[in-house]
Amino acid sequence: MNTAGAGSPPAGASLGEHEEVQLAWAYLSRVVLGPCPALTALIESVGVREAARAVREHALPPVLLGATAQRRELDSAARDLVAVRDGGGRLVTPDDAEWPAWRMLGLAGLAPGRDPDGAVPLVFWVRGDRNLSELTERALAVVGARCSTGYGDRVASEIAGELASRGWTIVSGAAFGIDGTAHRAALAAGGLTVAVLACGPDRPYPAQHDRLIARIAETGLVVSEYPPGVAARKHHFLARNRLIAGLSDGVLVVEAGMRSGARNTVKWARRIGRPALAVPGSVDSAASAGCHRMIREGEAVLVTGPEDVLTETAPLHLPLSAVRSSSAPGPFGADARVLAALPGVGGRWPQDIAVSTGMTAGEVRAALVALDLAGTAGRGAAGWYRLGPGSEGEPRPSPR
Repeated sequence: MNTAGAGSPPAGASLGEHEEVQLAWAYLSRVVLGPCPALTALIESVGVREAARAVREHALPPVLLGATAQRRELDSAARDLVAVRDGGGRLVTPDDAEWPAWRMLGLAGLAPGRDPDGAVPLVFWVRGDRNLSELTERALAVVGARCSTGYGDRVASEIAGELASRGWTIVSGAAFGIDGTAHRAALAAGGLTVAVLACGPDRPYPAQHDRLIARIAETGLVVSEYPPGVAARKHHFLARNRLIAGLSDGVLVVEAGMRSGARNTVKWARRIGRPALAVPGSVDSAASAGCHRMIREGEAVLVTGPEDVLTETAPLHLPLSAVRSSSAPGPFGADARVLAALPGVGGRWPQDIAVSTGMTAGEVRAALVALDLAGTAGRGAAGWYRLGPGSEGEPRPSPR
């Protein structure tokens, strides 16, 4: 198994410092239990250890007082870290090498006022040995009806199994129906799959999928933004859907009723610029009515098999040489402003670029995604840097 970077401290950080940082992240993760844009902004501004101190001492801006008041006295960080490690997992934070930074940029670009539940997760609690960033480098989310039909199970199994055999990671939510079918198809094909849970990583949900989730952890990853022991709540599932979309190159819906939660995952995919795909069914099938509606209203593209899915998602993985040799014009507007602010040596972080350019952090992150895809910017240990002829920046890492 490839475990490069899994659970290791960032370059230049001692083991003691890394443990202190992990304790701060773990503490804050339990304090807010889910996305919290205001806390994320505070951490970006003052650092995670200082943010944890401010929460403990209630020395916070008004916007954070209510969000942290209920659980700020509850500090089980050390116990949570032991629990996740005992279960064969670890805590992955934005300070770690395996943090899927490139994947999370889509969520970071959402406006907090419009999408309060769309913030980047504070952390990922994971089970499994795989590197989270590498595992989701080429990934497809497959979601759909919990009460799936034989037709839906067959189509989901065929598409997920074929793509898994071609090296794609299948991402889903481990639920009954299409989710479970997609995970099982990936495993049967000898491929990789990621289960994103709406509860702690040590609490399989649904309980009947305990063995399935354990199998996923053995070869892939079980992922959650909630600490060990946290039970699933209704609003957790809606928040979880953004992570399923964010960790994938596209979202495929196989069967969905008119009020299916899969449409919520499609909503997140569209907001962060991921392709949304849907499989049609019989016009008489209530299980496909939601897919038909999404296709009719332009929310999802009609697909009927693996090749259709690859047509819509594979362009995100054009070879870097093809991107750089393209005759497309250079960056303009916000992209050009951000590129001009990037150094050729060393690096700068999004918050610094926002200050120097007068742009918002979200605008900067969105521009960095475009520049990364164009092969004109890269991200290293010191931050983002400019790529191009004569650039002395670090070698370009694969997009994260």
